[in-house]
Amino acid sequence: MAERLTEELLDELLSTSSLEGYLERNRPGARTLAEYLQQLLDEKGLERSRVVRMADLNDTFGYQIFKGTRNPSRDKVLQIAFAMALTLRETNRALTAAGVSELYCKDRRDAIIIFCLDRGCSLQKVNEELYRFGERTIC
Repeated sequence: MAERLTEELLDELLSTSSLEGYLERNRPGARTLAEYLQQLLDEKGLERSRVVRMADLNDTFGYQIFKGTRNPSRDKVLQIAFAMALTLRETNRALTAAGVSELYCKDRRDAIIIFCLDRGCSLQKVNEELYRFGERTIC
């Protein structure tokens, strides 16, 4: 099930007569990173083992992230985002679900990451670009 756009949710929120009903129907902020990653795996037809490998994560740590028993850092979520070829919107939703900050285009490092996400770059390519511009690599 595709996630509704913020604008759609805002329209619903502003037109509702029952705040309780809105919160119950939409559960804002209730989805965990593990739930969102599973949704993306299903939607994209990806295998968790392949994503963990492509994200260059330790197998045990990667599986714990996908099970929801470990809380990854922002960079670990970004590694997964590149391994899954996520869009900027999907990546920011994953970052939010992980409880870390979204990508911000006014931040130089984030701008490079956003540029690479938009162009479907690999994890290796984004790290090359970050290195080329003197920024800390993702992994």
